[in-house]
Amino acid sequence: MTIELSQWQAVRAAFSEVGGRFADEVENAPDPHAKAVGDWSVVETAAHVGWIALVYTAMVKGDGGPLPLPELEEPMASANIETVGAMNDVAMTAYPERDPRRLAERLRADIAEVLAISRDYDPEKPIWWLGGSRVPVAGLLAHLVNELSIHGQDIARAGGRPWRIEPAHEGMFLELFFVGMVRNDVGRLLDYAKPSPRRITVEFRSAYTAPVVMVLHNGGLRVAEPDGTADVRLTFDPAVLVPMMFGRISPPRAVLSGKVRVGGRRPWRLLEFLRTVHMP
Repeated sequence: MTIELSQWQAVRAAFSEVGGRFADEVENAPDPHAKAVGDWSVVETAAHVGWIALVYTAMVKGDGGPLPLPELEEPMASANIETVGAMNDVAMTAYPERDPRRLAERLRADIAEVLAISRDYDPEKPIWWLGGSRVPVAGLLAHLVNELSIHGQDIARAGGRPWRIEPAHEGMFLELFFVGMVRNDVGRLLDYAKPSPRRITVEFRSAYTAPVVMVLHNGGLRVAEPDGTADVRLTFDPAVLVPMMFGRISPPRAVLSGKVRVGGRRPWRLLEFLRTVHMP
């Protein structure tokens, strides 16, 4: 996969725009202590996104230098999908800021720093991520755009306010981050799962991403070009599929909306695929 200059410019613009909207939403939340998602309040949800942005100011350099939250060095290095929750618990203690105004200020500053550091980068520059995985730097930005989008909606809903998740932004998450990581190295992220000898192929198609096939076999995940033989064909609107993957929309609701369609020769194998390849 070649990441075009236009994609790099688009993800950088999205990073700035969604980050600004998110910071404004936090700063102007009617009740900063209202529940936003799970047990997290508005400010706790903002702190979750805040620590990621802070850590990314170091990770984006790609030089393996120390993190600004040293407590996260080992949990991030050894992480797999199933241990991300425990890592978040450590991070929420290590990043104690809970004042909405200061959270917004710090987030704006950290986003600006990430953009400044990466300004002249090749968008395909590999960056070490969780569990020894590697993502292109464009994917690193796309990952935080998704965090801002999903949790921005959590915070807005807590205050009874509207929030739009853009399909193009979620397409960036899938194409630049998810596919980009699989093309580079998934590290230990799937080590929690018992490897299955069954080969499962899933074709992903949307108006916002290039068609791609994910191949799961013997615990490994790789990318292949579509050839019409995939077990599962997933046709989707990224603004529905990605929130579904993060538990914000139920699969039945996503399918009934018509914006996630499952076909192919063996569509039932999607469930087995998602038991291994899922979001934390």
